[in-house]
Amino acid sequence: MGKRGCVQPMRYETGTGLAGQARHRRRTGAMILLAAVMLAGCKEENRFVAPPPPRVGVAVPLRQKVTPYLELTGSTVAFNSVDLVARVEGFLTGINYVDGSLAHQGDLLFQLEQPPYQAKYKQAEASLLAARADLVQAQAEFARQSTLYRQNVTAASTLDTATAKRDADLANVQGQQANLETAGINLLYTRVLAPFDGVVTRHLVSVGELVGATGATKLASIVQLDPIYVTFNVSEQDLLKVRTNLDGRRLTLEEIQKVPIEIGLMDEEGFPHRGTLNYVAPEIDPQTATILVRGIFANPNRELLPGFFVRVRMPMGAPDQNALLVPDRVIGQNQEGRYVLVVGANDEVEQRRVQLGQLQGALRVIASGVHADDRVVVTATDRAIPGRKVAPEPAAPEPAATAAAPPN
Repeated sequence: MGKRGCVQPMRYETGTGLAGQARHRRRTGAMILLAAVMLAGCKEENRFVAPPPPRVGVAVPLRQKVTPYLELTGSTVAFNSVDLVARVEGFLTGINYVDGSLAHQGDLLFQLEQPPYQAKYKQAEASLLAARADLVQAQAEFARQSTLYRQNVTAASTLDTATAKRDADLANVQGQQANLETAGINLLYTRVLAPFDGVVTRHLVSVGELVGATGATKLASIVQLDPIYVTFNVSEQDLLKVRTNLDGRRLTLEEIQKVPIEIGLMDEEGFPHRGTLNYVAPEIDPQTATILVRGIFANPNRELLPGFFVRVRMPMGAPDQNALLVPDRVIGQNQEGRYVLVVGANDEVEQRRVQLGQLQGALRVIASGVHADDRVVVTATDRAIPGRKVAPEPAAPEPAATAAAPPN
């Protein structure tokens, strides 16, 4: 027996001749086969070696100042919107704007025929002059009769007649003055001017049409887009939260107008448009249990149009100076709720239930469930199985969430 009890190959002497050579070859092949079998049996036994724990990236929650926001939906509303109408009867003689163009306050938009109203104005002006002449004569006659009455030359009835004539002529002057003013107003109504800066819609009548015959005729509309309103409704529950964060009191109008508010369109990321609150309704709508809130936004480029559906964000209270944030992508969900995977002191994975706060960019505020020194699994989360050990490695820190800049 050799080393480790292995059988050593035996040697045989061979005879001479062809028969001996054949026997030698057969014996040699058998010995080689036997040796291979014995050598295979002399190898060491295979043993199972457990694989190393999987590597995962871990990071502690990011500590950052976060302002709590209330996110809602609303719609844009024009700051001013007015129908341009013909208030007097006449033929339309001119349209002095291009449909959809911007008009400034006082610009002439529509012109109605003026000669009939100019004639009426001159007629009223002449009637006023005649009435004033009659009044001068009546005042002179009154003064003369008053002198004669004091000298006992004339009767009291004559003085009364002179007084009545003076008062009637004075009233006639006032009436003719009113007629002149009315004629002047009607003459002004033949020119339809822009009441404010805004975009004028397409015209609804053509030059040469008779307008104002049976009432005010709508010619077009003008819409003021800068600034622009955004209206939205706040539920009673959210309103109570806001009041709780504001010491349970109602804001004054001056304080309301200092509250920043942000909006974003459906195709925009984040909330790029910034303004301030402008109005809060004094009562809650009992049918919807909501309160109407309105913000005002500068819109110099007229990017926002009335009727847009917008996302609204406004602060609910003072900022949280030590909020904890983790990447939103590492938060899982099952039937029991939301969770994150945390590596414990013995490198075992733990599934931790969490309460979520608001989203800050790619990071999510964790209201409860994790601590500032917890090692949260942020990479290779599919390798981290609760209850099993892992090889944690520090992961690259996530970029901090950008805080919203205050409105200008």
